[in-house]
Amino acid sequence: MAELEDLRMPRHVAIILDGNGRWAKKKGMPRNYGHVQGAKTVEVICEEAYRMGIQYLTVYAFSTENWSRPKDEVDALMKLLRNYMKTCLTTAKKNRMCVRVIGDKTGLDSDIRKRIAELEESTKNNDGLHFQIALNYGGRDEIIRAVKEIVARGSRGEISPEDITEEYISGMLDTSGLPEPDLLIRTCNEQRISNFLLWQLAYTEFYFTSVAWPDFSKEELVKAVEAYNHRDRRYGRIEEE
Repeated sequence: MAELEDLRMPRHVAIILDGNGRWAKKKGMPRNYGHVQGAKTVEVICEEAYRMGIQYLTVYAFSTENWSRPKDEVDALMKLLRNYMKTCLTTAKKNRMCVRVIGDKTGLDSDIRKRIAELEESTKNNDGLHFQIALNYGGRDEIIRAVKEIVARGSRGEISPEDITEEYISGMLDTSGLPEPDLLIRTCNEQRISNFLLWQLAYTEFYFTSVAWPDFSKEELVKAVEAYNHRDRRYGRIEEE
């Protein structure tokens, strides 16, 4: 394993947290046990990522498709989310994390939306890791919401077709103001992006690992960054300096 000081750190890492349920099943435990352990791993990786020099970390916690899971599992995930909002506030204060939730918040219960607003407001000026949590998030849904708002602005005469550029569209997305991910990690041996950050991943490097999310560690994160360092980063055939 390479020394950290020898590695070029990606500025923004996105992670699809996969394998909680399968990890729990292998241990003879209910799926919800895996989700609880996965939440603990998120806390660990937030701290380790920042120590390594990663500035932005975005995790895919709950997708728009996850509502189709069994009701008892969804209810347990929402309970875990409520508890995690409290834990995240404590962690953010300790580590100076700036927390932001992306996704369609209108689809979440009012008490969860209130906790999200409190978390975002209380951490907005923190100068540590910029941590984004994707909740009730879907890449297609995000783009549809952005298009609807653009059409609405056009109908009000606020913008013309010439105003609609890549930069304008990026500014209409949930990730407005954030750099696009340099590295996407997906755990538990799945090799697809599952409707995550469809616009933002245009030039992102992908890294897939067989390790389930609850077992993901600093060592696994370093392996992903090492793989990233072996890629030639090119944008439109122009090699990154």
